[in-house]
Amino acid sequence: MVGDLTCIPTGEGWLCLATREIVGYSMADHHRASLVVDALTMAAGRSDLQPGCVVHSDRGAEYTADELRREAGRLGLRQSMGRTGACYDNAAAESFFALLKAEIGTRRWPDRITDRAEIFTSIETFYNRKRLRRHPVWGYLTPLETRQRHEQEHALVT
Repeated sequence: MVGDLTCIPTGEGWLCLATREIVGYSMADHHRASLVVDALTMAAGRSDLQPGCVVHSDRGAEYTADELRREAGRLGLRQSMGRTGACYDNAAAESFFALLKAEIGTRRWPDRITDRAEIFTSIETFYNRKRLRRHPVWGYLTPLETRQRHEQEHALVT
């Protein structure tokens, strides 16, 4: 599972979005460690994360914080981080943010509530449920269908 953080401008200031495989995400007016902990907690609550599951991110201060390390440990997850200055190590998360910003545009929302609603709609109604992964390896499934298939296959194995 990959995670990253981006900030989007609003008339009230920045709205920061932290994601975890778009199974978990969190939005706030800051980018402290609690933002990424909330995204990880949401991901764990919405999916069947097995003990030892690897959670990958870049080396941002939020991801190297003790608070996140403790939460990952409590959930039985293993942290992984890309090399310093190597954006390709976290390309999956970076790719999602590029897509999100292309989908919702680069305009400035009047306030965080409007921006938050736009991001929620983009993630929950379009990206996870309608956007097809146009590649035969992914079976031309949506991200939600891909995760459900993975969890079903894992349940059959165990």
